[in-house]
Amino acid sequence: MKITANEIRVGMLLEYENDLWEVLKTQHVKPGKGGAFAQVEMKSINKNTKLNERFRSNETIEKASVEENKYNFSYKDDRNYYFINTKSFEQVEIKKEMIGEKGKMLKENLEVLVSFHNENPIMIKLPNQVLFKVDMTDAALKGQTVSSSYKPATLDNGIKIQVPPFIEIGDEIIIDTRTSEYVKKI
Repeated sequence: MKITANEIRVGMLLEYENDLWEVLKTQHVKPGKGGAFAQVEMKSINKNTKLNERFRSNETIEKASVEENKYNFSYKDDRNYYFINTKSFEQVEIKKEMIGEKGKMLKENLEVLVSFHNENPIMIKLPNQVLFKVDMTDAALKGQTVSSSYKPATLDNGIKIQVPPFIEIGDEIIIDTRTSEYVKKI
């Protein structure tokens, strides 16, 4: 499906120069002299490279046709992550390189959206918030100033984040998967 440069949004998948690109950033610019354009930062799904491209506002780009289905994370091995469709019980495997840092946020039976392009899995979309358990954290210091009120913590998945001083070992907390930041204690 063809779209104009003005319609490009963050998170879209575009077919450009014989590759599939995920839009990371987009900025629409109207200079004082000359025509308007869209400055787009994209990441290649297949090659894992980045590209900054400038499209004139009237230029058309091919938007990739993507199908999204709900899958539950099952397990991982040395090279792949495995997901199961909850309705058809069909299993799909995705290479670790394609998932990247998102893989640290995966927990058994976590529901994710798997995107398919030409019937091949290309990426996953995590839920915005996921529950984790605190494995290790420092003790809160009495009289600590408010300005430095966060302390380091390690979660059960190995991720290191900053948490408020009242969080202790064994607490269950919710993490924002987009920013890897603390949201709230359960």
